[in-house]
This record gives sequence, structure tokens and C-alpha cells, in this order.
Amino acid sequence: MPTVSGARLLDGFSLEMTGKDVDAVRQAAPRLAPGTRVNVTYLANEDLGMRVAAAQAVRSLGLVPVPHVSARRLASRDQLVEFLASLQAVDASSDVFVIGGDPPAPEGPFSDALSVIRSGLLQEHGVAHVGISGYPEGHPEITDAALWSALSEKAAALADAGLDASIITQFSFDPDAVVAWIAAVRSRGVNLPIRVGVPGPAGVKRLLGYARRFGVGTSTGMVRKYGLSLTNLAGTAGPDRFVRALAAQLDPGAHGDVRLHLYTFGGLVATAEWAQAFRSGP
Repeated sequence: MPTVSGARLLDGFSLEMTGKDVDAVRQAAPRLAPGTRVNVTYLANEDLGMRVAAAQAVRSLGLVPVPHVSARRLASRDQLVEFLASLQAVDASSDVFVIGGDPPAPEGPFSDALSVIRSGLLQEHGVAHVGISGYPEGHPEITDAALWSALSEKAAALADAGLDASIITQFSFDPDAVVAWIAAVRSRGVNLPIRVGVPGPAGVKRLLGYARRFGVGTSTGMVRKYGLSLTNLAGTAGPDRFVRALAAQLDPGAHGDVRLHLYTFGGLVATAEWAQAFRSGP
């Protein structure tokens, strides 16, 4: 079975930032290839101005901003229009990542990512590429059947709308689970590029906290294989072992276009530095 190397898997990786990370993305930019995709998250404690300014800063650095659109956080159709129009005004609307979002109930007319996709507003504001979410280990509050149905429906709706698309996954410590999930995606006829979510280097305690919050498996054997020490919560860990193990199992012919999306739990600059070092290492 033909495989890819860990360093090759990092070709064209993406990563993310918050609206508060403008200074950090400027520091990290020299370590990122021109055209690197940088997702700008949609946090409840940040306003439209911060999100748009962050996306504009990313664009000014020769990188590609990918602002998040959090469906259930949108109070009205007009709020989505205002956000997309503001992004378009600073040349930052071509790529977006559409998610349902954290609120258990919608704050406005959009109940999920699919309702945003079907609104027609994305195309009206220059969007050409839409990222959607994937969950290799499931979701703590959504059934597997609902997740698979949503993935297929979103992929079909984006194709019908003539929009390019890709999938960004929740992170995992288990490469076996990720590869099995990718195979299941392909078996369902969804052939979109997949960006596997991977935490950049971060504190062990923080990684485990995020994992429990998002329903990511944290069995003793799994986290030890990843490189985490449950007896040293003050330590840090990077994804080196995970990336190499994932690369060793991927077959481009069977699994299609698979790249990495780096979650910057330990900081954007540290993540960019790790990626640069990993790619240039043995």
C-alpha cells in the first residue's frame, strides 16, 4: 500500500486563530508558506469588528483567511448578511468554515450549518469554498446517524450550489479511529478533501481538558501512544507520533486528498514553529 511521509502530510496544512490573535499571526507569518489557510474562529466574546479585522490581517500577510460562520449564534438573517458583506469589503469572503456552533438552541433563524448553506447568502457575497465539520470519534451530543446524515446533506447541498468544499475534523489522539472514519466517509460517496484536526504542541492538562470537552477519547493506552503522560500534567506534548502514525496508514488511492488542520491550543506561534521544525526534521 503506498503511503505518505509525516512531513509530506503537512504539505498545505491549515491552522487557526481567534480574533485576538492578530499580533500572533503576524509573528507566525514568516514561518508559514504563502497561501496558508488560517481559520478565524467565531467566539461568543468577540464581535464582528474583531473577526473582520483578524481576517483582513491574515489576507494582508499573504495568507488565506477562512472565517468561521457559527449558525446558531446568528440572531438574524441580517446579521449574517452584515458579517459576509464586511468580509467581502476587505477581500476576505472567498473561503469560510460553516458550523452549527455551541448554543444548544439557535439564537435566530439558522438551526444548523445546512440552513446557512441553503440560504444562498454565501454565493451572494463572494464565497467560493466552504469548509464543513467532521467527527471521527463522534459528538458528545449528536448521534452517529445524525452526523453521517448531516455530512452527506451538506456535501450534496454544496455541490448543488456550485461551491467547492472540504471537511475539517475534530481532533483525535487515535490515528486508527481517524483512518477508519476517513474510509467510512469515502464508502458513503463523499469525496471532498479532508483536513484532519491535530492539536499543535500544548500543555498536557490543556489538551486533556479540550479532549473531554469535545468528546475525544482519552483512555490511558491511547494518550500514552500519542505521547501524553498522565503522571506529568504540567508537561507539554506535540503531535509528532500521531502525525507519523496517521501518515503510515494513509493510502492516497483509497483515502483521497487528506491534509492536516492544526489546532493552536498551545499558541499560534508555537504551532507554526512546530510545523516548520517537523517538516525540516528527519
